[in-house]
Amino acid sequence: MENNKQRWNKSKVLYVVLSVLFSCAIWLYVDSINNPEKEKTISDIPIEYVGSDTILADRGLMLLPESDQTMTLTIKARRLILAKLDPDKIRIQANLSDITETGAHNVGYTVRYPSNIPRDAVSYSNASYAAHVEIGELYRRNVDIRCTLTGTVAEGYIAGELRLEPETLELRGPRTEVDAVAYAKVTLAVDNATETVSKALDYELYNEAGELIEDTSNLRATSDQIQVTLPVNVEKELPLRVNFIETAGARVQNLDYSITPASITVSGAAELLKDVEYITLDDFELAEFVGPSTYRYTINVPAGCENLSGAARATMTVRFKDMASADFNAVNFTCENVPEGKTVTVLTAELPVSLRGTAADVASVKAEDITVTADLTDILAAGGSYTVPAKVIVGNGADVGVVGEYQVKITISEDTGQEETPDPTVP
Repeated sequence: MENNKQRWNKSKVLYVVLSVLFSCAIWLYVDSINNPEKEKTISDIPIEYVGSDTILADRGLMLLPESDQTMTLTIKARRLILAKLDPDKIRIQANLSDITETGAHNVGYTVRYPSNIPRDAVSYSNASYAAHVEIGELYRRNVDIRCTLTGTVAEGYIAGELRLEPETLELRGPRTEVDAVAYAKVTLAVDNATETVSKALDYELYNEAGELIEDTSNLRATSDQIQVTLPVNVEKELPLRVNFIETAGARVQNLDYSITPASITVSGAAELLKDVEYITLDDFELAEFVGPSTYRYTINVPAGCENLSGAARATMTVRFKDMASADFNAVNFTCENVPEGKTVTVLTAELPVSLRGTAADVASVKAEDITVTADLTDILAAGGSYTVPAKVIVGNGADVGVVGEYQVKITISEDTGQEETPDPTVP
């Protein structure tokens, strides 16, 4: 009994739904029979002229403001279609590509509906199926662009020369109206600027008397805005320096030197100079420096900056305050990088070496403080006698440098476990 009742309730709901759908279908059918089409008048639809600034301009022609700017259409469609039609999304396009001369012309147009409206579901009727256009001769002329600067840069900064892009403005339009323009003007406002300012600005047109030209509807320009750049620079005094590369026995603290000029003043963009504290003239190897000398260098300022001091070259005089040298006969020899399974004997018994440094450091060195180490890196496993490079090390802690390069003679043989005796006749 309960199951029969549930089945009856489900059937009842289904009958109600089907009845509603059937009623709607009948209503739509009757509506389509009784109201096949309705009309809706839409006014002030803007006309888009295709080719005005391209094709016509290339032919030396222009569209004058006297041309039709809007259109009124009477749209025909079924009521449901009209209800979905958004008037603001209707577009009218007129193509000017067939116009080749000045004067009055009538051009056909195309009505474009929103994408949700089927094209075959609407039509339009209108008293005129063409747009009336007036075509005039296009005249071109370049006018100067002036920039008015308001505000200031921050204290300690300098405003550079204004840059405009484009530098001149090309105007197009009727000759009388184009010739009435003397210049275009933009206004750049800066407020305590600490870096370069660059803005795209709208411009206004002025006549020869400096009066603003209010009506520019007949004028066209190749640029809608002017890119204005104001370099904001900073002045900075930068010391001149030389990058001294020290070596043993030759230290910066032992130098007496002067650079003239000691510094220069440069101007440049703040972002270029913010991390620059000095100008390096050159690298100077103290290992190669011997006695008092004078050097001249070109002063290279950071890229994009200006040398306000005017000095293009700098002079450095340099000498050691205290420099002594002495010759020693080294008698201590060792080897490094000996091939595995080989015995190496140093044949050189004494090696004259030259050292330099301060007088006190050089005087503290004795011959037994010096060790000469033969480097066998390039020696192959074969036996025999060789002359190999050697490095000289002073082991007493004195800050002295070795002057020159040195070599020693060695002999290499198979390792037999017995120590070879050096030949006393080999120097």
